[in-house]
This record gives sequence, C-alpha cells and structure tokens, in this order.
Amino acid sequence: MTEQMNTIARTENFDVIIIGAGPGGEDSAAQLLAAGLSVALVETELVGGECFNWACVPSKAMLRPGHALRAARRLPGAAEAITGRLGATTALDHRDEIVRHRDDTSEIERFESLGATFFRGRGRLDGMRQVTVAMRNGEHKLTATHAVIVSTGSTAVIPQIPGLADANPWTNRQATSVSRAPRSLAVLGSGAVALEMAQAWMSLGSERVTVLSRRSSLLPEHEPFVGELVLKGLDNMGITVRFDTRVAEAAREPDGSLRLRFADGADFRADELLVATGKKAASTDIGLDIVGVPSGNFVAVNDDMTVGDQDWLYAIGDVNGRALLTHQASYHARIAASAIICRAQGRENDFYDEANIVAVPQVIFTDPEVATVGLTLKQAEGLGVRARRIEADMGSVLGARLHAHGYEGRASITVDDSNGTILGATFVGQDVADMVHAATIAVVGKVPVKRLRHAVPSFPTMSEIWLDLLADI
Repeated sequence: MTEQMNTIARTENFDVIIIGAGPGGEDSAAQLLAAGLSVALVETELVGGECFNWACVPSKAMLRPGHALRAARRLPGAAEAITGRLGATTALDHRDEIVRHRDDTSEIERFESLGATFFRGRGRLDGMRQVTVAMRNGEHKLTATHAVIVSTGSTAVIPQIPGLADANPWTNRQATSVSRAPRSLAVLGSGAVALEMAQAWMSLGSERVTVLSRRSSLLPEHEPFVGELVLKGLDNMGITVRFDTRVAEAAREPDGSLRLRFADGADFRADELLVATGKKAASTDIGLDIVGVPSGNFVAVNDDMTVGDQDWLYAIGDVNGRALLTHQASYHARIAASAIICRAQGRENDFYDEANIVAVPQVIFTDPEVATVGLTLKQAEGLGVRARRIEADMGSVLGARLHAHGYEGRASITVDDSNGTILGATFVGQDVADMVHAATIAVVGKVPVKRLRHAVPSFPTMSEIWLDLLADI
C-alpha cells in the first residue's frame, strides 16, 4: 500500500496531518484514527523517532545488564553465583533486537491497518492546513480539514568549540548504535544522557570513562542529595568526573583518537568523545515561518497544544520545549488529539484537558536511579511558596534492604505548608524508578498529606518509605 501511495502525485485531503512519527505522532494518530478521523502520518526517518531508535529505548537496553549484574552482586546468595563477566556482545545484540534493528516496516503496516496513510518523506508546512511532502519520487501535496500536528522532536546540540564538529564526535545516536566499546571514552556534559551513557559503556567494556562537566556539582537542578549519591555511584564503577571543565579546542588525531584542549591549556585524549550537552528543537525548514511562527526555536504552545491563535496548528513533544521527555510527548499527544476530536465533532465545550506543566515525572536510569516529579524545595521557594522538604533514608526500609545488602538511597517530598499538599518528590536508589508514579498521582491530585496517611503501603516493600516521609506531618 505504501509503495502505491508513493506513486500518486496529486493533492490529497485528510482530517489531520501529522508531521513526525515519534511517540507523540504515533499516539496522536492512534487516538484520532480510533475516533474515525482520517490521518496522514509523515516521517522522514523512522517511525518511533529519536526515542525508540536512538535514545530512550536502546540506552535502557544497554544499561540494564550492568544494573542487573551489580544488583545481583549486592545480594547475598546471588553474589556467590556470579562467575563470569557481562556479555557485552550479547547485550548489544539484545539492544538491536529491542529496536527491531531499526526496521519500522511492522509499525508502518500497523498504522496502515488502522486506516492511516503513511508518507516517507520530509513534511513542510506550505500554508494554512497545507503540507508538502518531499519524497523520493517528487512532492506530494496534502491538505488538512481540521488540523496539522507538528511532532518533529529535537536534535543534539554540538557546542561551538573550535574543531569539535570537524572531529566527528558521538551524539546519542552513535552512542546507542555502535557495536563495540571504545577503550577510552570522554563524555562532554553531565545531564541524564551523559551520565547514563557513561555507565552503560563502562559496563559494556570501556576501560576508562571520564565525564567532563562545566558545572561544579552533578544534577544541581535536583535536591542536593541527588548529585551526591549519583556521584558516589559513578565513583564506585571507576568513572571519573571532572568538574568546572572548559573545553577550548578539539581535534581528531591521525591515529583516530580525539584530543581535547582545556581552557587551562591542559590536553586530554580519548578514543571517542560523546557530546551530550543539550538539545534544540527540530523546527528548522518545516515551514513554520510561512504560517507566521518563528522557526529554529522551541515552538510556544497553549495548554491545549495549539500554536498562538491558530486553532488548526498543534505542536507536541520535544519541539514545544515544555518537557523533553518521551512520556510527556505522549501526554501532549493525548491532549492535542482530544482537542481536535472535540472541535471536529462540534463539541469544543466538552474539551477540558489542559496540560499540567508542574507534575512532570522523570527517571534518570543511572545506578543509583533517580526518580522525580514536581517541584524541589528551591523551586517552590522561588515561586514564593511557603514550603518545606522532608527527607528519609531509603536504606532504613526493610523492603529496600531485601533488594540489596547495605542499600543506599534517599527520598524526599516537598510539602506546601499553606494547604498541606505535596508539590514534589524525589527518590534515589536501586530500583526506585516505579516509585515515582504514586508521587505523581499525589501531586496531580493535590492530595492532602493527612489523607495520604490512609494510603497504606504493602509490607515489605520499598514503598514503606512513605511512612517515614509522612510520620511527622
């Protein structure tokens, strides 16, 4: 069916056109199709986007074997059963299997079976409700009756450091694609991608991994104990973190290694360099300027994901800059699709979903894991809220000690003293990723902490940390 569509050179009309088939594009398409609307799904690369093919999914597949091995070593009885080393080749083969060897044929067939029309090409706005798709065999003109959704995501930023771009450093794409660990790896940046990939490649066979951070501490946007515990985890693995580092110059040497010169004049060499210093919106050359929207930047949206006063144009996921997280892209997709369906059916007054920009959960899959939602104490105070932070030792909970001998971790909640509700929560430790959802429900629901005392955690689980967090309230 796709090949037949590619030979048609005429203007086609759809209820909704979606530019970008990452998680946001996929989820909005599924919801719109289920409501009976016709959908054109346009993607220039692979269905699943950055997350599934080159970021969240492969990176977690790479991290999990090392995490599982270290977890076993922390558990008496299991530790004695470990007699070999991590099978890096097998682990990377599993990664490639998880991402379907970057073959999206089955996903295209799935969406076509649901009724979508798929276009492999570069989509570009060409006027109100108009999209031109540049394909191998020419251009296709599409028009939308109801809406166009821009879901083009984000791309890695390469800092303007002399010689860096010409040195062909890794971005997350190479870091999650190569099949052999470099002997030495330098990581420029100290955010989630940088720290996760540092641990992944150290587990998978790199002998020396060095994180180069411009900042003076790790993860300072989180509660203070987060960076301290993650730094200890990196140190336990033999990963070096250099703080307050400024790279002045980079070059690829004749032997293939990469040389960095720091601002203080010192040289540093590594076999490979991963640049993980941030992302920028993939909003260039998609025709936003044609409809009066600035391009090249994150696209500002309203709480229903519409752009400005244009009720036909939506921007979801990373491209709008609200929260560069896969699950947030899917959240935006649900909001946008609901708004489009209600408007298409003449039920605009029935639409009530507005994006919550505070209760944003996030997990950094380092060892230890970091799971957060909502506001830190510092952020709450910055908004003028009278708040306090309550902390508890995860290692004091029996359920945690059953996971690991000498369990190390910490949890905290930020409490709004004016109304007794939880504004945010943080968990750090082995296996804490799934604990953040309960906190997310509490933050979204604005549940009074006194009522949370009646939410009794099962024994013996790590969730009993809530008893300690709520004990003095």
